[in-house]
Amino acid sequence: MQGRAIKLSAPRRLVGDLMRFSIGVPRVTVQRQMNLGPLQKARMAQQSRSSWTVLFLKGYALLAAEIPELRRAYVKFPRPHLYEYPVSVASIAHEREYEGERVVLLSSIKSPETCSIAELEASIQAARSRPVLEIKEFRRALKIARAPAPVRWLLMWLGLNIGRKRGRFFGTFQLSVYSGLGAESLNPLTPLTTLLNYGPINEDGLVTVRIHYDHRVMDGANVARALERFERILNGDVAGEVKSLAQSGAVPSPAASGTAI
Repeated sequence: MQGRAIKLSAPRRLVGDLMRFSIGVPRVTVQRQMNLGPLQKARMAQQSRSSWTVLFLKGYALLAAEIPELRRAYVKFPRPHLYEYPVSVASIAHEREYEGERVVLLSSIKSPETCSIAELEASIQAARSRPVLEIKEFRRALKIARAPAPVRWLLMWLGLNIGRKRGRFFGTFQLSVYSGLGAESLNPLTPLTTLLNYGPINEDGLVTVRIHYDHRVMDGANVARALERFERILNGDVAGEVKSLAQSGAVPSPAASGTAI
């Protein structure tokens, strides 16, 4: 059959380039079935509920502040070594409409562990609702995606393998979630050290949470212990902040309750 050729758009080239560098990462997955009943109870008490994306983001950033391995990266320049960042930079995937196409673009939040839930809600809302070219990270990525392939690949290699540049341009961990659509990704790819995702959350707060990690940076036992601690953080510090929001009557932006991908 005769079909038609479709030219790759800048966002599709961007995804292709990210996959090019993600495939070489020796990635392993550790998952934990969590009971987030205390956090679910606190969230249900809110007049307008905080998004799960934000709650997991805040909790994981607090976890990374405690566990330095989650703030490390394997880099190759000038020789292979591990580079540790003083703070986390979250990379969050969003589905946006751009030039008539649904595309995936990445925004970043520096030091999310120091941000309040309300501040994180506002940041994610901006990435989901403002015009695409008004978001610095989106604009920069689309500009690079229009360059010739050798130039893109060189810039991406340098950005991923010079330690002090990597955190700034790519982040230290990625959050990519489909649970708002009733689905979950079992084998997501990223060039970053860890990628956090989770499945649908039932009314009792039961959920499967996964950390996909670069085995060059850490080992599975570290990640298993991290997931156990992560559950305590979500039901402790994060639930406590949500309770405070509920008691104060603070209302998160409704646009932030959508789904990151």
